[in-house]
Amino acid sequence: MAGRPGYLTLPIFSVLAAIGYVYYTAVFLAVPRWLGLSTAAGVANAAAFTALAAACLATYAVAVRRDPGRVPPGYAPDVEDAESTVHEIKRKSGDLRYCQKCCHYKPPRAHHCRVCKRCVLKMDHHCIWINNCVGHENYKIFLVFVLYAVVASFYAMILIIGSVMHSVPKDEQSGSDSSRTSIIICGVILSPLALALAVLLGWHIYLILQNKTTIEYHEGVRAMWLAEKGGDLYHHPYDLGVYDNLISVLGPNIFCWLCPVSNTVGNGLRYHTSYDIPISTPPM
Repeated sequence: MAGRPGYLTLPIFSVLAAIGYVYYTAVFLAVPRWLGLSTAAGVANAAAFTALAAACLATYAVAVRRDPGRVPPGYAPDVEDAESTVHEIKRKSGDLRYCQKCCHYKPPRAHHCRVCKRCVLKMDHHCIWINNCVGHENYKIFLVFVLYAVVASFYAMILIIGSVMHSVPKDEQSGSDSSRTSIIICGVILSPLALALAVLLGWHIYLILQNKTTIEYHEGVRAMWLAEKGGDLYHHPYDLGVYDNLISVLGPNIFCWLCPVSNTVGNGLRYHTSYDIPISTPPM
């Protein structure tokens, strides 16, 4: 059962336990067995994996605690605003999108979350593993956490495989058999997890390159089908091109793209579209 956003839940404890288990196995079992903690290579790998695990924990904590973005009280779209060239409307009635549960209009790309019981700006999905929605304010943090987790998982797999393949001298085999078994068990558990995280990362990279959320992707599939049925072509209005799409999610400073800070463009109430001037084009 999901808890209130920001509260610790069983899935969150499971993620923390998994990080701790993989860290212990990699640093205190795999590295000593393969490289030894008394060697320069062993200390360097232990330090590197420790830093990577700390980055995972830090970004995970921020993703759990960071509010994904709230709709301001009394928000109403300005249909006469010349800078807002696109207004999202209901498919059937053609009216501006209005949330009956929150009793306010929905900004572009905002959706109501049934778990959080409120509308979320640029909602991507509700993630049980962080007990929070992934939206405008924490999407980049979530993405960076998944990236760090993928790198850490494959790094741990390299250490695990290397330690298992390493032959231990006969006079040390009595104490290493149990650790080898523990390392193998961790590798068996970690393999599908690393694959799942890699697929998740690849999926969100694909979405970012097209400036879509998971919800918009599924909505776009239907919109494309309806457009083709009517003999038209569908174009995602928020697709600004690869570079501008990356900027809109990761921020304008390319050197901070992989940093665990949220520096997304805009306030989540208005977004640049393909009908506007690209955000990377300097004003005339």
